[in-house]
Amino acid sequence: MIKRFLILVILLFTGFVFAAEPELRGYDEFTVPAGYHIPVISLQEFSTAYCEEGEALSFITSTDIYIYETNIIPKGTKLTGFIDKKNEPVKGTNAAMRVFINKMYLPDGFEIPIKAYLYTPNNNFFGGELTPPAKWNKIPHYQRWSMFRAMGVLQYVPGGERKMGEHVTISSGANLTMVLAAPVYMTHTLIN
Repeated sequence: MIKRFLILVILLFTGFVFAAEPELRGYDEFTVPAGYHIPVISLQEFSTAYCEEGEALSFITSTDIYIYETNIIPKGTKLTGFIDKKNEPVKGTNAAMRVFINKMYLPDGFEIPIKAYLYTPNNNFFGGELTPPAKWNKIPHYQRWSMFRAMGVLQYVPGGERKMGEHVTISSGANLTMVLAAPVYMTHTLIN
């Protein structure tokens, strides 16, 4: 009789334990692949004129990023990074800089390390363009049909010298694109 009573109590207790267990959210790990583009907004102005390599910069995401139905990177997620490489302006070439993003802070304060760059078609460098010519030279250009009469026109062609390069400035509030250099493993997501 006591054995049956103990078995009944144990069965009832284990039944209550399983029934009382709270429903947990899914802790699946989401992987955001390398090369993924995420739109961001600059929170501060930065320039090659007054910023040095290693200077800290801040950005926020401008849209929600979803994988399936899960919002893994919500709008307003803060990103921090720094100027990875900086080239001063020289004669013939504008200044250039590359920005590396290394931390992502979700709105609840959870920190995730990432490896990303601000994307530009110029190998992720802002600036670095060729400057305009300093002077133009007049060169005669002869048309084929007029060569027998020694007639031609004068054309302006770029000279051998170029103007001095200028600094590159990214304004506060600029819409930029971040591209992931390595996959991000999201083990923490927010529940609305």
